[in-house]
Amino acid sequence: MTKITVKAIVHAPIDKVWTFWNEPQHVKHWNFASPDWHSPSGQNDLRTGGKFSFRMEAKDGSAGFDFGGTYELVKKHELIVYRMGDGRRVHVSFKAQGNETEIVETFDSEPTHTLEQQQSGWQSILNNFKKYAESKK
Repeated sequence: MTKITVKAIVHAPIDKVWTFWNEPQHVKHWNFASPDWHSPSGQNDLRTGGKFSFRMEAKDGSAGFDFGGTYELVKKHELIVYRMGDGRRVHVSFKAQGNETEIVETFDSEPTHTLEQQQSGWQSILNNFKKYAESKK
């Protein structure tokens, strides 16, 4: 299984980034790869052993799925490691750099889509997060 990495520098302090990354009322505003999709609902029990699930669906109702998993490790403001429902692992690191935060996500690939499609999709979601977090004062 190939590991894929996406990253971004978010022009926001770590406290804000952590909150916007993890609280469902914020996640629904950025958790999609393209404007014709959205993430209307979700639940997040952010702790080692906790579970999360976010609904991702096309706005026209033509497709949708639940994106979820179980947290293997949570270190506030530093690291989130989780396993998705299909067993693939995701490692998300947060590094405070003054009033900026670097986010690096590394995830196990899946066999259905090309590596480029997967990297592009995850990077688009991360870019949506960056835009959302930077736009909120």
